Amino acid sequence: MANWFEKILPSFIRKGTTKKSSIPEGLWQSCSACNNILYVPELEANIFVCPKCDHHIRLGARKRLELFLDPIGTKEISENTSPKDWLKFKDTKTYKERIDLAEKGSNEKEALIVMEGKLNKLSIVAAAFEFRYMGGSMGAVVGQKFVEGINHAIDNQLPFVCFSTSGGARMQESLVSLYQMAKTSAAIEKMHQAKLPYVSVMIDPIYGGVSASLAMLGDINIAEPKALVGFTGPRVIEQTLNVQLPEGFQRSEFLLDHGAIDMIVHRKDLKETIYRLLKGLLANKDR
Repeated sequence: MANWFEKILPSFIRKGTTKKSSIPEGLWQSCSACNNILYVPELEANIFVCPKCDHHIRLGARKRLELFLDPIGTKEISENTSPKDWLKFKDTKTYKERIDLAEKGSNEKEALIVMEGKLNKLSIVAAAFEFRYMGGSMGAVVGQKFVEGINHAIDNQLPFVCFSTSGGARMQESLVSLYQMAKTSAAIEKMHQAKLPYVSVMIDPIYGGVSASLAMLGDINIAEPKALVGFTGPRVIEQTLNVQLPEGFQRSEFLLDHGAIDMIVHRKDLKETIYRLLKGLLANKDR
């Protein structure tokens, strides 16, 4: 006979009576902001914005482009390019080991995906950073894919939209990665000369060499609500300068108040807002 303590234990933790959960794996996800447990089909219907606290949950690059572009007529650009270990770099792991881990963790060959597609039937080129691939860091191949996407847009007279989330330049590629800041900036200037719109959308978090180049060079710079945007993190600034930073420093709302970005757009409104912006910019292209 079970003792009194065993009788008051919930059945799911009684020894020998544990049952396998009837809830299929992958149906539930916790919100990192409010810790509520969310039903994934409902979360997906809400474009991965927490219905409890409105936190914008991080999206993979491919999923973001899938939600943003029309479902028919997409074509990936430079899909078979992957990074090389030019410098034979090694920290606690070799760069080759980190590349292999990043590919397995993200199921992508690099930290940027570029696609031609349609936005409400308007032909565009769109790019998105994959944060799960080495923190969305920018190396030679990311720069190359971005430039090839820009060149494709210019050749076909299409606007370009980029969703940026990144820790910055990839340290394993040293100066090669820093060179991509100038390379991508020069490509964006070619877009300006061609009078084609370039819209930048900053996603939490976006830092370093990516924020200091392609992410801040849009004809219109947009951020999602409460996105962290800056060159280096607040804690690094506080420790280096020995200062207390204002509340909300580097959040998109702070940046909007201080004129560093043009607008904050909720994820559910991004598609329609960018469509209207592109239509307006294209209408003024030849004026």
